[in-house]
Amino acid sequence: MVNFVLVAGARLGAWAWDDVVPYLRAAGHGVHPLTLSGLADKRGVPAGQATHVQDIVDEVERRALRDVVLVGHSYSGIPVGQAAERIGDRLARVVFVDSSVPTDGESFVSARPDGGAAVEASIAENGGFWPLAPAAHYDGEGLTHEQIARLVRGSTPHPGATLTEPAVLAGPLGDLPATYVLCVMPEAEPHDAEPDEDVAALVNSERWRLVRMDTGHWPMFSQPRELAQVLLNAALE
Repeated sequence: MVNFVLVAGARLGAWAWDDVVPYLRAAGHGVHPLTLSGLADKRGVPAGQATHVQDIVDEVERRALRDVVLVGHSYSGIPVGQAAERIGDRLARVVFVDSSVPTDGESFVSARPDGGAAVEASIAENGGFWPLAPAAHYDGEGLTHEQIARLVRGSTPHPGATLTEPAVLAGPLGDLPATYVLCVMPEAEPHDAEPDEDVAALVNSERWRLVRMDTGHWPMFSQPRELAQVLLNAALE
């Protein structure tokens, strides 16, 4: 038995894992979907990047979890990667689901071609929050109209500081036992079917594995059973 701690991406909360959780629990594991500060049912709680890292560490320590598989989707790969090295021997594995990975001294937005200027401007114009994405943002990601409606309905504006403040790592990320799940639609161009440079370097390290899923960026909605199986397989690595 392992304990999965599931952290969804920007604008989402623990609810985003609702379709995945039953498969993991049916396999006999502990499952702990987590809402980060400032989002969903924790909307209104002030949050920066360090807050989100601490949210994850606190969840592990408060529940006295061991054999922890930390799962970070999209944005949440940034705090999950930092939290992974802070929980020490409680960690079994980290799974990055089509996510960003932290780089010491860099933020979620700093890797963007414009250095994050567009996102920072949007945050400034929206009271310190990254605004909700329109339904069209989810087109072409293997989602049904109902699934898109759930995403739009459940999302909350994302605390801007968590996106612009830098990650802090004590050691090389490649030293962590990790699986990277790359989500690519079957019709994608060949150059889109490979991980970016940072991830490619990591998956070439001895302790990382690369898994591909033929779906879009929100597999917890588009392929929950398949994603659950990927997570279960990762726990056995």
